[in-house]
Order: sequence, then structure tokens, then C-alpha cells
Amino acid sequence: MSTQLLSGKSALVTGGARRIGRALALALGAAGADVAITYRTSDSEAAQTAGEIEVLGRQALALECDVRSETSVRRAVEATLAKFRRLDVLVNNAAIFETVPLESITLDQWDAVFQTNTRGPFLVAREALPHLRATNGRIINIGSLGGIQPWANHAHYCSSKAALHMLTATMAKAFAPQVSVNCVAPGWIELDQSLGKAAARFAAKTPMQRNGTAEDVAQAVLFFATSPAFITGQVMAVDGGLGLT
Repeated sequence: MSTQLLSGKSALVTGGARRIGRALALALGAAGADVAITYRTSDSEAAQTAGEIEVLGRQALALECDVRSETSVRRAVEATLAKFRRLDVLVNNAAIFETVPLESITLDQWDAVFQTNTRGPFLVAREALPHLRATNGRIINIGSLGGIQPWANHAHYCSSKAALHMLTATMAKAFAPQVSVNCVAPGWIELDQSLGKAAARFAAKTPMQRNGTAEDVAQAVLFFATSPAFITGQVMAVDGGLGLT
């Protein structure tokens, strides 16, 4: 991607310290944006990611933030605006993924997943909205193929992501015409090399004959961050065709 696509703009990525969030933050920085990332416990990883963004020649900010907390979210958005003076792109990436048989999910587990995966994006988007309206900005939610297809051992996760997909659509209507809102829904993204057999099984089922990477997700996020503002309310599956099987 050209380093000029997001030049002069700034982005906030929740859960941007590591894994997919790190790849999203670095891609936005490489495209020219100044980038703030939030983290809850990954302070050392957040500092490292912020440093890598600065190596790209961009400003970076690592912010401790609990996206479940209205006060914590407000402080993170305020700190981003104090540093960058504007906000153009919000990526709601922070999430919890958990494998539990449906009949074994506790109420605490159910609530924890929804608080992070659905309430978090609502809180961050609501707080960021006035600033995004001022710049005709973009909101990009990170959903999941699990929000489109039912996974028996991930009922709370799938339900929370399906809710986020619907939240994307309602935000797109409510925040128009100043702000475009879209969603990227990854399938199997290979991050942990220890999952060799499972990874191979999913790759074999995928029409593109491989699993996804964090960079695949990042390219989809960059598309929504830089595409025409007329594109809004969409859920893009980044799954190599896995959802077709």
C-alpha cells in the first residue's frame, strides 16, 4: 500500500498490542497514519508495537484501556485526541475468544465475552463518534466467520460476533452520512504454530488451500479505511472461501 493513502490522518486500534491487532496497527502506520493502540494487560507488547510504528516514521501512542469500562474508553479517546488532534479511523479489534461446550458455558463466561466483543465496540464508537464525524471518518469492526456460521463449542463467541455484525449495520445507518461503518470477518487465521493438525485440517477444507494470515485481515481493514465512503454497512468475510464449505 502507498504510504500516502492515510498521510495526515490518525487511527485508534483497540487491542492493538499483539496478534491480529498488532498487524492492523502496523499496516495503518505503513499507510501513513499516526496510530494509537489500546491494551489491557500486554504492556510490553504494546510498547514494542508502538516503537515499530514510530520506526515507520509515524507517531504512536500505547494506551492502557479496558473497553468494557465507559470511563476507561473515554480516557483513551481523549488521550488520542490530545496527541493527534484528530481521529479518522477507529478499528474495534479487542475481543475474547473462548472454546467451551454450549451446555458448559457459565453466566460469567457469557457476560465476559459479550462485554468485550459487543459492548466494547459500542462504547468506543460512541465516544469516538463526534471526532470521526468531524473528519468524515471510518469505523471498522473486527467480526468473525463465527458470527456468520454456528460453531457448537463457541456459542457465546459466535453470538457476540453476530451481534457485532448487526451493530455494524445499525451504526452505518445511524452515523451516516459523515461516518462509514464496515466489518471485517476473519475465518481461520493462523497465528499459533502449535495448532499444526487443526491448522492443516482447516487449510484442506478451504477453497484457497491455505489458512489466513494477520496480513490478510490487515489488507481488508486498509481497504475499508481508504475505499470510497459510499461503501458502508458491509461485512467482508476474509476466509479464503471457508464459509462456502
